[in-house]
Amino acid sequence: MTYPLVLDLAADGVPVAVTCRVLGSSKQAFYKWKANPLTAADYERRYLINAALDVHADDPEFGYRFIADELQALGLEVSRNTVHSLCKEAGIIAAVHRRRGSGKKAGPPVHDDQVQRVFTADAPDRVWLTDITEHWTGDGKLYLCAIKDVFSNRIVGYSIDSRKKSSLAVAALEQAVARRALMGADLSDLTCHS
Repeated sequence: MTYPLVLDLAADGVPVAVTCRVLGSSKQAFYKWKANPLTAADYERRYLINAALDVHADDPEFGYRFIADELQALGLEVSRNTVHSLCKEAGIIAAVHRRRGSGKKAGPPVHDDQVQRVFTADAPDRVWLTDITEHWTGDGKLYLCAIKDVFSNRIVGYSIDSRKKSSLAVAALEQAVARRALMGADLSDLTCHS
């Protein structure tokens, strides 16, 4: 909203008509706003909507529950019901919708089965498996992505984050590759599967 700016410039001596013309607004709309400006509650609600939009822009898969958790982590005191109302008002929806009780069977996997369900290897660093698990802590959820070498049955890389994003898996894979490269491993024909 540009009206507070018009008000500030008017206090500095810039004519309202000039400022409104430059900002593409009308004097009548400015004076109407000046007679009845937004309340503190309206400002707070708009601030929370902007904060929710920022969180949603960072990760579009977040629904209102995750957005509420993120806003609370930022120190904003807001309930899930309020965030639900704000998201509904602003048109914020998760990029992934989960339907409950549809009665449909699971479809084919979204990725190719690179190891063809054979979870053995004849040498180290030939087959790695990945998994992401969710752990509840006193401070909220933590996500752990681990990469396991099938031959040695050892974890060769991992990553922990408070949000389940693709960067979690990428960081775990980068760590595994870096650790194995330091040990002189040849990773040219490595197969990964999650």
